[in-house]
Amino acid sequence: MTTGPIRPRDEALTSDDLAICDRVLADVKAEFSLDEGSEELTRSASIIIELYRQGVRTEQQLKMLVYAARGKFDAL
Repeated sequence: MTTGPIRPRDEALTSDDLAICDRVLADVKAEFSLDEGSEELTRSASIIIELYRQGVRTEQQLKMLVYAARGKFDAL
């Protein structure tokens, strides 16, 4: 059991939160032609969820940061 307050970053993601992350992942998958189940797609999903937990909430911001992490700056 925790003894301190739960930080917003540690709260469970809601279905709405996951829907946002899923839409961003679908865009990333299409933009970079990533295969389902590939290591690159898994890595991108991890980045998206971590950014979301850190407070990046809009799809546009999430895409911009993931695209930049993958070295693509002209897609947005």
